[in-house]
Amino acid sequence: MSYELFVSLRYLRAKRKQTFISVISFISIAGVTLGVAALIVVLAVMTGFHDGVRQQILGNIPHVLIQKHGEELDNVNEVVEQAGQLAPLVIGAAPFVSKEAMLLSNRNVAAVNVKGVAAGHKVFRQDFLTFADQTVEQLLYDPASPIPGIIIGLDTATSLGVSVGETINVIPPMFSITPFGMIPKMKPFRVVAIFTQRGGFLDTYFAYIDLAVSQAFFDLGTGVSGVEVEVAGFDQARPVAAALREVYGYPYAVRSWEEMFGSFLSALKLEKLGLFIVLGIIVLVAAFNIATTLIMVVMEKHRDIAILRSMGATSRSIMKIFVLEGLIIGTLGTLLGTALGLLIARNADPIIKWLEGLLHVKIFEESVYGMDKFPSVVNSADVIAVVIVAMSISLLATVYPAWRAARMDPAEALRYE
Repeated sequence: MSYELFVSLRYLRAKRKQTFISVISFISIAGVTLGVAALIVVLAVMTGFHDGVRQQILGNIPHVLIQKHGEELDNVNEVVEQAGQLAPLVIGAAPFVSKEAMLLSNRNVAAVNVKGVAAGHKVFRQDFLTFADQTVEQLLYDPASPIPGIIIGLDTATSLGVSVGETINVIPPMFSITPFGMIPKMKPFRVVAIFTQRGGFLDTYFAYIDLAVSQAFFDLGTGVSGVEVEVAGFDQARPVAAALREVYGYPYAVRSWEEMFGSFLSALKLEKLGLFIVLGIIVLVAAFNIATTLIMVVMEKHRDIAILRSMGATSRSIMKIFVLEGLIIGTLGTLLGTALGLLIARNADPIIKWLEGLLHVKIFEESVYGMDKFPSVVNSADVIAVVIVAMSISLLATVYPAWRAARMDPAEALRYE
């Protein structure tokens, strides 16, 4: 152990008459601890909300969408095969039909986007309310059923006043010309399942039918509205879209989910950055406490500094003593804050539920946010960024007091001793 580090540790242990300085040191450590913990917890919660909202948006939304300008997609097999060649980034590609329509039942009307999907679509991975022991796919793709099936959202079912097993009429924006004029096309469908809203307005807006039924109903023949590509990870959608865009230029349109809904998530990222800056001020305030502590130590130890200088200590060594003392305070505060922040962030949901039970107040309403638990996701990059920022601020806070101590004149300091 170098003598600079030994002296720095010795100065942290105050004598009886210097207890006030020691108290300020502990306050400085506590300030850094609370600042770092608050930063880690808030960033974890914001990351959790960001991932939750992204999951809501991508619940039934394709990761990458391939369509054709002004017309239906007819070379479906070719597009699906081309997308499959990008494995392992791409884990699935499926055609779909999507048309807006009106649902009519009991004199109630609801506007939805009727989507024709094939069996195995990712929409069937969620929970449904059904009227039989059969699975949703068995009910929707039952060839023996006299009336085709349809899946609607809970809000849509509430607006129409229908439940599982009842029949509704689907009215697309298509008309039949008869001797009596133009009559809107209408077809009855049976509600085979209802999916509950997961907080995303996009999920509520969709209704699902069989792909083959949708092609016949909307007079598309063998054409489809487009091909949905599902990737292994959310962040891989952009490179997959770029690779497919090189193969399918105009009149094809290849878009990733970030290009369709990225502006909303960008707003969340900006909010996260703003909170990082605002809460970083807490660490900055704690750094002022570190600077104050070191200034008081320099004023109290001016005689010790003069003696060290007269014994041959260099200005560099004196400066190193107080820089190390400030870094010890900052390091202790950062380590304790990181541990406290990770503890709270990883147990945020149980802590919230405990507070709700203790205070008898609903702090987090799952139905409002569409999440089954309080979101908190610890991102290692965020934790590393917080640690680096806290240590950097702590280091900068030591510069001026250490510089003043290094410039102290031994003769001037011992004149009145």
